[in-house]
Amino acid sequence: MRYDDKDRESSNLEDRRGQGGGSPFGRGGFRIPMGGGGGGRGGFSLTTLLIVGALMLFFGVNPLDILRGGVGGGGTGGIDFPQFPKADPGPRTSQNPFEIPGLPGGGTANVDPGQDEMKKFVGRVLADTEDVWNQIFQSFGRKYEEPKLVIFSGAFPTACGTGQAAMGPFYCPLDRKIYIDLTFYEELKRRFRAPGDFAQAYVIAHEVGHHVQTILGISEKVQQAKQRVRSERESNQIQVRMELQADCLAGVWAARNHQLKNRLEPGDIEEGLRAAAAIGDDMIQRQQTGRVVPDAFTHGSSEQRVRWFRKGLETAQIRDCDTFNAQNL
Repeated sequence: MRYDDKDRESSNLEDRRGQGGGSPFGRGGFRIPMGGGGGGRGGFSLTTLLIVGALMLFFGVNPLDILRGGVGGGGTGGIDFPQFPKADPGPRTSQNPFEIPGLPGGGTANVDPGQDEMKKFVGRVLADTEDVWNQIFQSFGRKYEEPKLVIFSGAFPTACGTGQAAMGPFYCPLDRKIYIDLTFYEELKRRFRAPGDFAQAYVIAHEVGHHVQTILGISEKVQQAKQRVRSERESNQIQVRMELQADCLAGVWAARNHQLKNRLEPGDIEEGLRAAAAIGDDMIQRQQTGRVVPDAFTHGSSEQRVRWFRKGLETAQIRDCDTFNAQNL
């Protein structure tokens, strides 16, 4: 990707590396009382857990979904995606395995000095997402609400619970922030064999796609649809459609960003497609267990993720990202 020192870095980037402790709602925000009378070291009391559950339901998040685990979720200003046919209910929001019962303690983390350049890169990509999505939202008479992106190390409290580096990057719809431990990019390169700066940008664009889904009201409709299903298989199908749309929106961003700023270089598209394929559910399942279980998919197969990311790239139109009513994913 073509970046240099003249390119803007987003002011919405928060560097919280080495700051693992604290309230999940932040200083000055709504604080959840900790049980045990020991400053939070004893974990949550039963009363507190009930309060947390009530708050999540109020914000449209099913506490059972969070306890089960998972990743990355009003009017739509002309975007009319979710119809949720009975035979095929729509997708889900964030699917991160947040650990509600205990927040990590404070402490410091050793920050690799080499991550400073990566931080700059993330800030520039985030700035590009702001420019593109502000333009798109203005085109249909809406105001884009720019998300914050938090860089953390190891573990960090969020409004959705404790974020862990092992989750990979994720979006929390309750505080409308994106979270990433920069060590994920090394894992993307080594474990998933998907190196390259555009592969890294794709990851951020995917999570921003979840933010777009949230502020358009899609995520709320998704949660309502999820509450009507009874099986884990149906819930997983919902999640797949949500994630594939975020892939498509990432493709729309990449295409529009290149139109605006001529960012793409030879090989960038291949990097993005390789990253989308590398983190398909079938690839990950095969790597972890040696077998593929389609009913357990939550993000889509490699083929599906590549197809929808490519569709966004080729059309550059949000209207072409309707995974909710697509007959063939």
